[in-house]
Amino acid sequence: MPTIRAFRALRYEPEAVGDVGLVVSPPYDVISPPEHARLLARHQKNAVRLDLPAQLPGDAPDERYRRAARTFAEWRSDGTFHKDPRAAVYVYEQTYRLPGTAVERTQRGFFARLWLEPLADGSGVLPHERTMAAPKEDRYKLLRATGANMSPVVGLYRESTGRTAALLASIATRPPAVAVRDDDSVEHRLWVVPQGDSPAGDVDVAGELLGLAASGPITIADGHHRYETALRYREERRMSRSCEEDPAFDYILALLLDATHEPLTVLPTHRVVLGAGGSEDDGRGLLATAESLFEVRPAARGELLAGFGGEGLASGGRGRFGLWTRAGGAFLEARREAFRALLPSGGEAMRHLDVTLLGVALDRLAGIDSEALSAGGRVDYTKSVAEALARVDNRAEGADAAFLLEPTPVRDVLAVAAEGDVMPQKSTYFFPKALTGLVINPLEW
Repeated sequence: MPTIRAFRALRYEPEAVGDVGLVVSPPYDVISPPEHARLLARHQKNAVRLDLPAQLPGDAPDERYRRAARTFAEWRSDGTFHKDPRAAVYVYEQTYRLPGTAVERTQRGFFARLWLEPLADGSGVLPHERTMAAPKEDRYKLLRATGANMSPVVGLYRESTGRTAALLASIATRPPAVAVRDDDSVEHRLWVVPQGDSPAGDVDVAGELLGLAASGPITIADGHHRYETALRYREERRMSRSCEEDPAFDYILALLLDATHEPLTVLPTHRVVLGAGGSEDDGRGLLATAESLFEVRPAARGELLAGFGGEGLASGGRGRFGLWTRAGGAFLEARREAFRALLPSGGEAMRHLDVTLLGVALDRLAGIDSEALSAGGRVDYTKSVAEALARVDNRAEGADAAFLLEPTPVRDVLAVAAEGDVMPQKSTYFFPKALTGLVINPLEW
């Protein structure tokens, strides 16, 4: 079973920075270069300076990480941050609209420290996707320089009684410590719940939340690179530490979400195939050969937009796809018997995934195998159906076809992790993202 602890977070001091909404940022791995520039200009103390430090002209190797460490130390000493006086959990609420729809959802969870365990059989922490070396090295250098988690991993747990949802809802009736609205119009609210306090009657809410989340394994939904980096950092620190008991570097900042009762949203990531056919073909060959694996029904552009444009609404997991080429489009429904002998080895949950089926289809229909996918250059990714179709229409960067997907169900993410497998690249995009800078976890008590 996982070990989860309350902690004393570093948080922005409103009297020092003014509007906290100006100093928080999205997580580092979803920030585009133009957005990075906007965040730097938005406020001189925006958290992006700590979590995604800029490479400046003339910088020596790794200077940007050392600059982030100096900035972090300066902000801790000049009153930009304050450290909460008591260990707490931090209840977090996000209210948002599903992209492309008028449907509004509210998601609640809480920030805490998660004890680091190797991602191996029998662990209380389970992964669901592969990691890449370059992002891990980047996160390692930042963690080693700053000694703090600037942004969380996101972990899912199952809690069948509904007690977690009731406790979080009771906290959400109180005035929040922080309330901000981000650039995607997501409303973020944060409450500080010290361990041992009883803000909901005679119940120690923090203690009960920690116990409920620790009753079964935690599946990492987002932040695999950060988690593996923290494991590496912990091992390095263990080699040089004295006889310190329960050191803070044995833990990582985590946002924990109940996957049973919270309305979690996973968005699909569509595939844009480059060089699938010559300019004269315009995708006719791809449409014709798709019949070897799919039931194919012709579809107009507007039908595909309508069928796949309500991101996050479809149930997913049905083997249903869209295909768009300059020769036309189609709805594709997988003929699973045609796939059976072609599927990769692994558990049944992983072999059943839509993204696994599409991986086979890309190999058979476009000659893009798993090695080519890992190397990049043949497939691009986008969250937007309209963008995927437009890139094909405009031949943007050699785009010849777009495969449209439905979202991966959360139950499938948990099932794959429980079977000890990992999912193909770009299988999940959990939405909305947790803001960086709301709570920071210094690796100290």
